[in-house]
Amino acid sequence: MRTILLTGPGGAGTTTLAAATAVRTAADGARTLLLLRPGRRPAGLDGVPGLAVAAVPPLAAVEALWSSAGDALAAVPGLTPPPPTSVVPLPGTAELALLARLARAAADDEADTVVVDAGPLESGTALVALPGALRWWLDQALPTRLRVLGAVRTAAVRSGAAARGPVDTVLDALPPLEAALGRLPLADPAVTEVRLVAVPRAGAVPALRTAVTALALHGQQPAAVLARVLPDGGTGEWWAARAAEQDAALATLAELAPVHRVAEAAQEPAGAAALAGLMPPGDDDPPVAAPTPTVDRGDGARRMVLPLPFAERGDLELTRWQDDLVVTVAGTRRSLRLDSLLRRCVVTGGALADAGTARARLEVAFTPDPQQWPAALLAAEGST
Repeated sequence: MRTILLTGPGGAGTTTLAAATAVRTAADGARTLLLLRPGRRPAGLDGVPGLAVAAVPPLAAVEALWSSAGDALAAVPGLTPPPPTSVVPLPGTAELALLARLARAAADDEADTVVVDAGPLESGTALVALPGALRWWLDQALPTRLRVLGAVRTAAVRSGAAARGPVDTVLDALPPLEAALGRLPLADPAVTEVRLVAVPRAGAVPALRTAVTALALHGQQPAAVLARVLPDGGTGEWWAARAAEQDAALATLAELAPVHRVAEAAQEPAGAAALAGLMPPGDDDPPVAAPTPTVDRGDGARRMVLPLPFAERGDLELTRWQDDLVVTVAGTRRSLRLDSLLRRCVVTGGALADAGTARARLEVAFTPDPQQWPAALLAAEGST
């Protein structure tokens, strides 16, 4: 299943262009599902061949999730869980609801392409990061040693040697949850395409650059920028000044991803044909590569390089926690699991090269830990 995720600053027209993308994708012959956040639904989406549209209300998603967990909660002695209609949703529920709906679409093979109106930039980047964050929390709550004990308990329950309890309901829910997360590679540009929507004005550029940095930390980068540009034919002093600002912003946006111009109109598109006309047919942009970390070695040390385009030094934090390298930048955080060799090394340095540019990258130096490496292997590495 291919996913196209659209996000942009508030008021940029993300919902309209998500609808236009879905209509165009369906017209190109793909079974298409459009997922919309609560709010305005563009006109012209009904009756489009090959297109299904689903709104994803967060409150309903929370109630459904609570209902599915009701048996486990009710089995806890002394606990009286509230009914689903009384549950208060936590912040971030909208992204969780979209993720759950994407997982269902993938499991049921509902579409060839799912187009997601991910909303504002903060919500779009949070949605991309959410599967990895949920896996991290699962690892903290149920590390390997507890999972082994859980497997032993499950076998005992099935054999009749132990009575079933609330913990068994939790253990039963774990494999389906991990399977659902495995079907949602939102951080893989090969199957999930991120398109930024923007009005090319000077004030929009910093937020878009920050979003590109945050996406890169989680392994994504935008495939295109959909720029809502002025129509041709304007005259006058105001128009000339606005056009000059637009041209300057477009030149900057081109550093983020290939720019596709979408001409503004006096009115919202009134039907499927008008929506489809906003987007060019087909996909002409080459696929983007994931900004993944690389590791090289030399002079008895190893160096990890993580691309972080447009990152600034003052916005970057780096820590080491057990077997993970934890990077915080652009208002988001990722815990990177180190490979077996780097786990046996100590971090001896870190620097952000070419800060503030498209080539910005985090370089982290590792040196073998003598307490974890045999002397002969240290000598072969060139370390002492």
